[in-house]
Amino acid sequence: MTTHLVHAIGPAVLKELRSTDDAGRRMVPVTDDEGGAPLRCCLRRGRPGERIALVSYAPLRRWAAGAGVDPGAYDEQGPVFVHAEECDGPAGDGPPFDGAHRVVRRYSADGRILGGRLVEPGDLEAAFAQAFVDPAVEFVQVRAVEYGCFLYEVREG
Repeated sequence: MTTHLVHAIGPAVLKELRSTDDAGRRMVPVTDDEGGAPLRCCLRRGRPGERIALVSYAPLRRWAAGAGVDPGAYDEQGPVFVHAEECDGPAGDGPPFDGAHRVVRRYSADGRILGGRLVEPGDLEAAFAQAFVDPAVEFVQVRAVEYGCFLYEVREG
């Protein structure tokens, strides 16, 4: 059985983003009075009273730099919520943020988009399995539908 490994934004990248984000801005922490922000550091919703920040993140750019490829025009950055301080990272089973429509976007080993799919709530695992049937797929990104924001990356394990 193939497993799909969900990747939050890693600790080293989070440390950088908490200093200066991918748009060159300093982090501005706030208290999340109501809770509910989708935190990309630990892949859960924020709780009321937690200190969080909205930072700009370029997931494909960072992946491409590590893979030694040029993301070209596919390089994009967007807003993500993270804890303002270090957290324990992800905990839990199953794909996070699975209770709403999502987009699963497929990428090749050279950082090119191979396509995307709108996914119904609760169907992320099936969408991952379908995406990785194509041997050209290196990884997928899960994104929010309403704003297009990056939520997390998935690879085969």
